Amino acid sequence: MNLEQARFNMIEQQIRPWDVLDPGVLELLHFVHREDFVPEAHRAQAFVDTELPLSATRRMLAPKVEARLLQELKLQRHEKVLEIGAATGHLAALLGRQAQRVIALEADAGLATQAAANLRRAGALNVTVLNQDGAAGLAAEEPFDAILLSGSVAELPQALLNQLKVGGRLIAIVGTGPVMRAVLVTRTGAGEFRRVELFDTVAGRLPGFAEAPAFSF
Repeated sequence: MNLEQARFNMIEQQIRPWDVLDPGVLELLHFVHREDFVPEAHRAQAFVDTELPLSATRRMLAPKVEARLLQELKLQRHEKVLEIGAATGHLAALLGRQAQRVIALEADAGLATQAAANLRRAGALNVTVLNQDGAAGLAAEEPFDAILLSGSVAELPQALLNQLKVGGRLIAIVGTGPVMRAVLVTRTGAGEFRRVELFDTVAGRLPGFAEAPAFSF
């Protein structure tokens, strides 16, 4: 496989058509090599427009979804970011190139180990991976400028929103299949938040988050 041609095709045929046009994000996708974060068994599919299986219950987000979430977060170089669902570390590496510091939580011990190793090899020295559940966030390190959930949840816990700075942003994929939406929540005051729905998509569930209660009749 010609990796650079495959990477170029991924960006031009999948990512740009999904309204990812930020030059900084597009440059990062060339610089941070996605294939280095894909398990060996699926490396030939690193640039395919689909989620990739990482374990029985976890998946790596599709390239265009990762890119769009990164673009919508609009990170600044001085910011501190919390990622929930590090998986193999690819999105954490991208975040680390835009922010001052990234803390990535991963509930699966095996994936946390892989992510830490992948990030070391990539030289992402400002990214820390912690093997722990992410539903409660990381109160010891709050407040955060940005929080990114790298997978879907049924509902957003208020505990995560409360760990944002005023002006901070949280982005996540929320809902139950087949209807899910990426949403951006900005903290506008001490107890005030503004929510914007960005785009429709579907993504695998993050572990540890409660499901929405079922309707009863």
